[in-house]
Amino acid sequence: MKRLLLLCILLAAPFFAFGQILEGEWRFNSITRDGASIMAIDAQNDHMSLSNNQFTYQLAAKNSLFASGTYTLIGDNQIALRYDLPFDTLRTYQIDILSKNVLSLSESGIDYRFVRADNTDLINAANDSQATGNSFGMTQGLGVSLESVSRGILGLVFLIFVGYLLSSNRRRIDWKLVGTGLVLQAVFAVMVLKIDSVANAFDWLSANVVTFLNFSEKGAEFLFGGLVTNQETFGYLFAFKVLPTIVFFSAFTSILYYFGIIQTVIKGFAWVMSKTMRLSGAESLAAAANIFIGQTEAPLVIKPYLEKMTKSELMCLMIGGMATIAGGVLAAYIAFLGGSSEAEKIYFAKHLLSASIMSAPAAIVIAKILYPETEEVDRSLDISRDKIGVNILDAISRGTTDGLKLAINVGAMLLVFTAIIAVFNWITVDWIGGPTGLNELIATSTDGRYTGLSLQYLLGNLFAPVAWIIGVPTADIVAVGQLLGEKTILNEFFAYASLSDLKNTGVLTTNRSIVIATYSLCGFANFASIGIQIGGIGGLAPSQKATLARFGFKALIGGTIAALMTATIAGMLIG
Repeated sequence: MKRLLLLCILLAAPFFAFGQILEGEWRFNSITRDGASIMAIDAQNDHMSLSNNQFTYQLAAKNSLFASGTYTLIGDNQIALRYDLPFDTLRTYQIDILSKNVLSLSESGIDYRFVRADNTDLINAANDSQATGNSFGMTQGLGVSLESVSRGILGLVFLIFVGYLLSSNRRRIDWKLVGTGLVLQAVFAVMVLKIDSVANAFDWLSANVVTFLNFSEKGAEFLFGGLVTNQETFGYLFAFKVLPTIVFFSAFTSILYYFGIIQTVIKGFAWVMSKTMRLSGAESLAAAANIFIGQTEAPLVIKPYLEKMTKSELMCLMIGGMATIAGGVLAAYIAFLGGSSEAEKIYFAKHLLSASIMSAPAAIVIAKILYPETEEVDRSLDISRDKIGVNILDAISRGTTDGLKLAINVGAMLLVFTAIIAVFNWITVDWIGGPTGLNELIATSTDGRYTGLSLQYLLGNLFAPVAWIIGVPTADIVAVGQLLGEKTILNEFFAYASLSDLKNTGVLTTNRSIVIATYSLCGFANFASIGIQIGGIGGLAPSQKATLARFGFKALIGGTIAALMTATIAGMLIG
């Protein structure tokens, strides 16, 4: 374990290089409306200071205005300034850009642009960013702090230690593989979240994914008309906005699979994992496939191998399926979290894509801890040549049918689970919490976040220690704990729907909490998935059904730990 602790410390070292992003001294760069300046700026004296939730700023051109007070982050893209001077008031600003050296706020059509006080030479870069439209409806993150890194190290050590305790053969654990997997996760996270060129490329990819998914609205509009387009009258209707996206993306995925594009990408990812982590060909292909396609489709890629896979390879296959998501549901989650905001869709698309990729090596790491390989394995990378459909029209038809089944299943599950939880809450809140006075105590102790003895409150407190260990700010551990409980006991669809509600109502107080929750929910690790994997994989390899059944619960634990590891590493970068 000393080697493991040393590894985690070394892994965390790069994170200390990044300072706090939001806090510090900022100089006004411009104040504009519709791109035109509306106030002269004194670049030497006009500044704003943000530190320990306190702010001050001064503007010479506005009668030497001096303002001070406290600030609070609201959700993930707003900052509220509560003024003490020049008079008591509260104003809320949209955070349009937040990077290491550039900050842009907007309110009532007026844009306030700042550069870091010791980096005034970046003014042109800030202007270029605005000119090219490289702005974000959400904060990029709040920097890295000693607290976020130390919490992250603690979380990783704890999660790996849990896997170590549950291992079938602790002496055969390949710690070099474990270290390589953690490094792969960390390197990818740093590249996507902190290195500008890679982050911009991922932003571009996310924006194009969202643009592409929006084409599903054309088909939905044809079928449902104003129910899709007239949100002022009907509001945001889940059934007509989210579910059609699942059907459309499933059909398009089938086209990519028919032409062999997905298989080629999968083989590329598999080659990287095979070479860096010394995996067998089958588990490398399966781990890569799980990034793009679901836990029932990924085994088809390695169908010829299934009957003769070792127990360690099967565990890796199952945990990989539990720890990642499929393309069709990725589209649904983007719609869940983004709602009608294009900026939020792009923001969450980036994090969901990152989470699915990062969780692939995490799944391998925890699988090889829980069930280390003890046999000789085949390291060849021969992908299955089976195609979906006899021609492209057949492929589209099959993909559409599969997507429709998934969409109906998602809608039905959300309907039933919402109703069942309402019944549960009716019993616990009205029959137990009311007469005993617990509802009032809960409402008071949670500052109104929870109003009674609800299932959400119970799950939140049960899973709050897990939320804390992965780096969630203390103020939000019960809310994120609720989401973790809903994902495990119900499913990730319901949990993401709850995350959307908690985000939009301001229950989650920090961007860091929302990002960590987004990563930790990104996977199929729930009780229903055990049955899905036994039926799906067992149907392709009947001789492995007994092993699949024995591994089911441990695979659920492994998939959960893998997603939590990914969330922990992301949380280290969102300090």
